[in-house]
Amino acid sequence: MSEDKLNRRTDTLAFAERSSGGIWDAVILGAGAAGLMAGIVAARRGKRVLILDHARTAGEKIRISGGGRCNFTNLNASVKNYLSGNPRFCISALKAYTPVDFLKLVDSHGIGWHEKTVGQLFCDESARDIVTMLLAELDEAGGRLQMGTEIKGIEHRDGLFHVATGRGSEKARALVVATGGKSIPKMGATGLGYDIARQFGLEVLPTRAGLVPLTFSDSQKSFAAGLAGLSVDAEVRFGKVMFREGLLFTHRGLSGPSILQISSYWQEGNPVTINLAPGTNCLESLMAARKSNPKQDVATSLSEILPKRLAKAIIEREGIKGHIAEQGDKLLRKLDEAVHRWQVIPVGTEGYRTAEVTLGGVDTKALSSKTMQANDVPGLYFIGEVVDVTGQLGGYNFQWAWASGAAAGRAL
Repeated sequence: MSEDKLNRRTDTLAFAERSSGGIWDAVILGAGAAGLMAGIVAARRGKRVLILDHARTAGEKIRISGGGRCNFTNLNASVKNYLSGNPRFCISALKAYTPVDFLKLVDSHGIGWHEKTVGQLFCDESARDIVTMLLAELDEAGGRLQMGTEIKGIEHRDGLFHVATGRGSEKARALVVATGGKSIPKMGATGLGYDIARQFGLEVLPTRAGLVPLTFSDSQKSFAAGLAGLSVDAEVRFGKVMFREGLLFTHRGLSGPSILQISSYWQEGNPVTINLAPGTNCLESLMAARKSNPKQDVATSLSEILPKRLAKAIIEREGIKGHIAEQGDKLLRKLDEAVHRWQVIPVGTEGYRTAEVTLGGVDTKALSSKTMQANDVPGLYFIGEVVDVTGQLGGYNFQWAWASGAAAGRAL
């Protein structure tokens, strides 16, 4: 059955069940990765589950992820790949539902996949395959999905959660909040999940954009803008954290996997250190060129290590002119520093508009690490990105969605 037909079928069935005046075992807010997984697992256990979402179609972030091919998990997912106020909170859920568990589900639906980088798994064809798989699993398990439904308010009385929507009211014994974070608001991201947490007395830690490009001040921006579109392999450091992946110059600053990774750790006002030619020795190369090709232009010598555009830009920025033979050791060391230890102080990030994830969120101290249930509010669960657990780039956030969703689904 096609994805569109599955959406329409579950939506119709949800209306039918609602009209019967029944009480759901669980209402799940959010039809993204975590919400769909929670619904599938709970419905398989015979629970009457309704998933609500204000978007027109389910799994929109899944659909655009991984360049349209969805980096749906990482085989190496472990606690070291996640940021949280309580770094060990994610361990229980990740152990209970592993990348291999999700891969078995993918294989059972005949979805082709490949390993692009160590541990990173992508669909061979389209991210839509993952969405279609999840909707099919939900439908087969008997879970219900209702899209295009705005949440107006939530109350908890008489042992039930009362969810007021733009299409009526729902009652449930449990409420699962899988509304995601604030990243990519053009796709409908809101702070609803944080509002619900505060309503029920849970602390919400400050949020900010993560896995996001860094932006520069005007002086630095002109340097980056002149190189816009150029990509190099780079080591990017902040404090004790380092990533070696691609770096991309943009009109506003820097992007690329290494920059997105470090952005989740970077603290405003502090420098980021970048090695533009890891695995090489710029100083030795330049000194050797000074002996072997003394009449060679400095930029030409440097382009043996870096792309010509980048070499020329660095030479101009450092104000160095003439042949390599004319450059003393001090100037060559200056160039070596510019290549291997380039320090920049970003003025900020591109924000939630382009961020892949939201850092911070519902404080894990208020939740059970095994079930995702609020410690002081029985029947209330928080899963996925809305929780203060954020993965690195490379499929880790999807694995957290599957694992935390499965944890809540088993507990409902």
